[in-house]
Amino acid sequence: MFKLSEIKELIKLVDGTSVHELEIENDGARLMIRKPGKTEVVNVQAASVVPTYTQAIQPQLNAPAASEQQSAPAQAAPTENYHQILSPMVGTFYRASSPDKAPFVNVGDRINEKSIVCILEAMKLMNELEAEVRGEIVDILVENGQLIEFGQPLFLVKPE
Repeated sequence: MFKLSEIKELIKLVDGTSVHELEIENDGARLMIRKPGKTEVVNVQAASVVPTYTQAIQPQLNAPAASEQQSAPAQAAPTENYHQILSPMVGTFYRASSPDKAPFVNVGDRINEKSIVCILEAMKLMNELEAEVRGEIVDILVENGQLIEFGQPLFLVKPE
């Protein structure tokens, strides 16, 4: 069974992103949140959230919203030689474990495959994200506290 507070949080999360449909099954209970419009269905397993998670999204996962395109500054360096650390889920991006703590990583920091680079909050669960690549953080592509989408680039890393 889903708690009302969880349902309200999921509705806010879906409303703040380009996700058009969210379907969750847990212990026999099924919840579907749907926005009007055309969708493309992508199945994703998210064991830390629920056993089955189906999400309908716009075809271009990595394309920034029109408002982001206008306000984003031009990149100083070409990105084709950099590795992108992508979000494995929809949620809220946090650079540190709490507001009074230092960020996990900053631009210029060297990381390895097990380095924690951020926390992603989904349904009040805090998920640490490991870099899974060795290199140097070149750019942080999202702001602290920003809602993020599945597959959205979070960091650019210059691989070693």
